[in-house]
Formats: sequence, structure tokens, C-alpha cells
Amino acid sequence: MRITAIKEIAVPLEGNIANAFVSFADHDVSLVAIETDVIRQGKPVTGYAFNSIGRYAQGGILRDRMLPRLKAAQAASLLDPSGETFDASKVLQTVLRNEKPGGHGDRAGAAGAIELAIWDLNAKLLDEPAHVTISRHFKREGKQRSVNVYAAGGYYYESDNTQRLVDELNDYRALGFDAFKIKIGGADLNTDLARIEAALGVAGDGQRLAVDANGRFDLPTALAYAKAITPFDLRWFEEIGDPLDFDLNRKIAEAYEGRIATGENLFSVQDVKNLALFGGMRIGKDIFQMDPGLAYGLGEYARMIDLMERCGFHRAQAHPHGGHLINLHIAVGLELGGCEAYPGVFKPIGGYPVGCGIGGGVVRPTDAPGFGLEQKDDLRPWLERLAG
Repeated sequence: MRITAIKEIAVPLEGNIANAFVSFADHDVSLVAIETDVIRQGKPVTGYAFNSIGRYAQGGILRDRMLPRLKAAQAASLLDPSGETFDASKVLQTVLRNEKPGGHGDRAGAAGAIELAIWDLNAKLLDEPAHVTISRHFKREGKQRSVNVYAAGGYYYESDNTQRLVDELNDYRALGFDAFKIKIGGADLNTDLARIEAALGVAGDGQRLAVDANGRFDLPTALAYAKAITPFDLRWFEEIGDPLDFDLNRKIAEAYEGRIATGENLFSVQDVKNLALFGGMRIGKDIFQMDPGLAYGLGEYARMIDLMERCGFHRAQAHPHGGHLINLHIAVGLELGGCEAYPGVFKPIGGYPVGCGIGGGVVRPTDAPGFGLEQKDDLRPWLERLAG
């Protein structure tokens, strides 16, 4: 068995929205296809994945460095001992050849897209959903096919008002979601408080609404927001300051009684170790949001979870960022605390296909082999373009 073709394409994200820091109007995502010589139903078995939402595509890194290394590798060097599936760790090691330690950045996302495509490919070779492959590989029982979920949205628009926010969250509720996350920090404190109060009118309870500052705040602003939102008893206060400002995170954790959440912009085990040791994260309380697609893939992510547990945290405190099918399967397979969904933004990558069971605060993936990306109607044309 061998890889016969490796392809990549940049997929633009739909929607002119913004958070406290960036506009997503020109953001895109790297979509990768890894094709094999295994033929089923007249077509080669192919693994698909992408780097994740919130960064840019990494086509240059993929085309100039990583994909040539993978294409040049001996076929047998990429297989697991059985020879029936590929070894994702060997693939990752191959694409990272001659890369120095540290300096993760976009390199971590490029490698993550390749590594995750191998997991999709292996699950298809085994003719099973990816969460089954994942749970077996990591010796977990899985989450009995469902996991806690919340709908992320509430971005800032060029013509924005609280009624638009209310309508958006009501649309998510109609889809079966009963917990939500909105953005803060892109307006002044009073405006954001009005947004939170409007969103609570839909959520009905503070523990069903999280807020996300996307790293916007310095310490005085963060403390002012923490004091102002304390009476709401929110689900969590997310990415309060710069992702690597562990001292700021610690000071907010000491001052704010509610949960905090961070980690989506940490791309290595060492970064997560520093957060766990120096960021003030509280055992049994705060949320770790690392995203496999931005952090070298599932293998590195699993090592992050192991690191958390060695530091006394529980994997139930992990809710991967991303809002898409790949992280849904990972959350189910690794028995994590939950995941987010982007049901109304970041198409065609965000959200789940028809058939995923959403309701009662949980979501379950379909029985499609692999991650089931082919079941997403809006993503399928891009997959077909790669396959062609």
C-alpha cells in the first residue's frame, strides 16, 4: 500500500465578520487530500483534512517543504507494523524533517492538516468513523458517540445591533443548540454588556453563555471586564489576553471567580506545559482549548492531554477550538469535556452535516467512515475539486 498523490488547496471562508482583533473577510483554510492505491467502489481511498479556522492557509509551507518530503518517502516507511494502515507519527516525523525545534506558528497548522488527513484515511481503510479509530488507538472507550457542544457566533458585523445577535442565537437554538458563545472586546465595555444581556435573553442562564475576547485585553481592561461580568455567572471568560501572557492569565484567574478558557493559540506540548505551570489554570474548573488542526495534529494534541493529566487536570477540562467535524470526532474519541460548533459562520469548514444528532446540549457524529467531511454539502465541491 502506498500514497499515490498528495494535493492541497486554499478554501476561502464565507462571511464578512470580525472579532475583537481581526476581520475574517479574507481568511482561508488549507484543505489536503492524500490519495492511495487502494481502490474501493472504483475510486482510490483518500484521506481529507484541513488546518482549522482562524488562521490563513499554509500553501507555501505545504508545497515547498512538507509535501515534497512526504512524496519522497519510501512507502513502507510510512506504514504501521501491520502494513494495513499508515502510521500518523511516522508521517509527521517525515514532513518535519530538518525543521528546528520551536518557532511553531503556521508550520504547526500545515503539518496538522497532513497528519489529520492520515487519520481520516486510516478510518476509511478500516471502514469506520474516525472517532472509533481514535478511541481504539489511544485505548479509550470513547464518549458513547456523543459529546457536549455549544454554538459559537456572536461576531461583530459592519452593521451591528443587539437584535441581530438575538436573531442569530435564536437560529442556533432552533437547530438544537442550548449553549452559546459570543465575542466581546470589539466594542466598549457598556456596548459589550448590552450584547451579553441580550444574549442571556436567549440563553436563559449564565452557564449557557460564554464570552470570548480573542486575546484583546491588557491587564487593566481584563480586570474591568472581569468585575463587570461577574454577576452574570457566565460559562467562561475566554482568551482574555495575549495567548502567551501566562502572567496575565494567572492574575485574572486569581481575581475572577468564574471559569476562564484559553489555549487555542498554543501549538505545542511545551506551550501547554507553560500554561499549566504558570498560567494560573485551576484544576477541575478552567478550560483548555487547544486545536489539533493548528498544533501538528492529533498525536501532538493527545500528548497535550497527557500533559494536562500529569499536572492534575482532567481531560474533561479540554474543549478543542474549531467548531468543525474533525474536532467533534476527536472530542468523542478521546473522551473530552466537549467541543464547539460554528453552525452559522465560517462555511464551508465550520459546522456539521445533516445527520449529526444535535439536541439536549450534546452532538453525535454520523456513522460515515473517516471524519465524514464528504457529507458536508458546502464542502463537497472542494473535495471533488481536489479529487479531480
